[in-house]
Order: sequence, then C-alpha cells, then structure tokens
Amino acid sequence: MTFEELTKNKPTIEWKLRMAKDDDRFTEENINATNEVLESYINSLKELKDPNEEKVLECVKKVVISLNELNDNYDYFIETIEREELYEFITEAARIAGFESEEDITEEWREW
Repeated sequence: MTFEELTKNKPTIEWKLRMAKDDDRFTEENINATNEVLESYINSLKELKDPNEEKVLECVKKVVISLNELNDNYDYFIETIEREELYEFITEAARIAGFESEEDITEEWREW
C-alpha cells in the first residue's frame, strides 16, 4: 500500500457512512477536523528525509496528541471501533514510512 492508497481509506470515510445511518456521535465538524489531523500526519511522514524509528514515532506522537485534543473538544466521539480504525491507519502509515513494530505505537500518548 502507498500513502495515496491509505489516504483514500481513512477511517473517516466509514464514519461518514455511520453518520448517515444516524450515528449521532459523528458530525461534519469532528469528521473534518479528524481528516485534517490525519492528512497532516501523512504529509509529515512523506516529508521525512531518511525516516527512522525516532522520526516516525515523533510523527505518531503528534497525531495521537492531536486526536486526544479533538476527542476532548468533540465530546469523546472516539470509542472502541474508532480507536481500532485510527490505530490501524496510524500504524499502516508508519509501516509505509519504513517503521514496523509489534507493539502498540500509539499507547504511550493515547487517551482515546
């Protein structure tokens, strides 16, 4: 998978479908804000020169902290399913950038 393919499969695509089916946890605002954070994460990984564990994990830390803030600001809309979807997206992007781990690379900073 490439960054471009991953970007086309953001978790927020599913969230929009759930919102259309009356899942009131989602709003245009929290979905758009999440999209911006995920796009920024992908762009920061793409811009890395010589990506290594430290640089990739710094990008992971930034996206997780940004998602923590969004979750706080939008009444805790990230629940179990969303957490799993975000985790998969974040770890797949890290893998594309060249970093793989068997550990949960979001856990250290994640509040959602």
